[in-house]
Amino acid sequence: MQNPIGIFDSGVGGTSIWKELHALMPNESTIYLADSNNAPYGEKSEEKILQLCIKNTELLLSKKCKLIVVACNTATTNAITQLRKTYTVPFIGIEPAIKPAALQTQTKKVGVLATKGTLSSALFNSTSKLYASGIKVFEQEGTGLVKLIESGLAKSNEVRNLLEQFLRPMLKEGIDCLVLGCTHYPYLIPALKEILPNNVKIVDSGLAVAQQTKSILKKNDLLNNDSTLAPKNIFYSNTNPAVLKELINNSGVEVSYLDF
Repeated sequence: MQNPIGIFDSGVGGTSIWKELHALMPNESTIYLADSNNAPYGEKSEEKILQLCIKNTELLLSKKCKLIVVACNTATTNAITQLRKTYTVPFIGIEPAIKPAALQTQTKKVGVLATKGTLSSALFNSTSKLYASGIKVFEQEGTGLVKLIESGLAKSNEVRNLLEQFLRPMLKEGIDCLVLGCTHYPYLIPALKEILPNNVKIVDSGLAVAQQTKSILKKNDLLNNDSTLAPKNIFYSNTNPAVLKELINNSGVEVSYLDF
């Protein structure tokens, strides 16, 4: 099926998920919505997050998307249950990778860096209880990080200082896995690698989400098996798309402003 995969996030962070999707399924067309005008979702109420997710979903459905990836941890944990009840299209969500971290940790101590909206959600707490039995989980809100990444400052000293401040208590506790609980945060991996000791593994959900997306497309007979038509990858931002263009850095995509 040649219809595109729809992807939305509270800004540019979900492009980290798009890169995994595109690498795994290069024949698939995609439409990406960067709702940067409302970033970060993690500081909004559950009701407001749901309203934004419905708005994004309706736009992607109007563009004939066959599946929607909610490429935002906060949106997934606060809204995906209701989205699945409301629409017939398959939804793929993003949750902090507690399970793989719990399986990998040797010290039985895991750090989670995420937004307030994710850490306070019922879904995050139920996932932690389910998969982190016997594991001590240290939670840290990444306050301010999303706004800096949205401003193109992922490599700034300000980001580095915030990360050092956030990670210091976790490292003192002896974590050996750090879960990135926001799709913006993979863009901080270069800085994180400079700060974290070699024994601390960085765990994120990107590849697992891409694999799950492919599995659901296949299960529903939605994969694009026609390689004669070149896929289209279209990105929309409702603010200045310059940061989005810089992060994508791919000549085979269209990036433009859209008021949504």
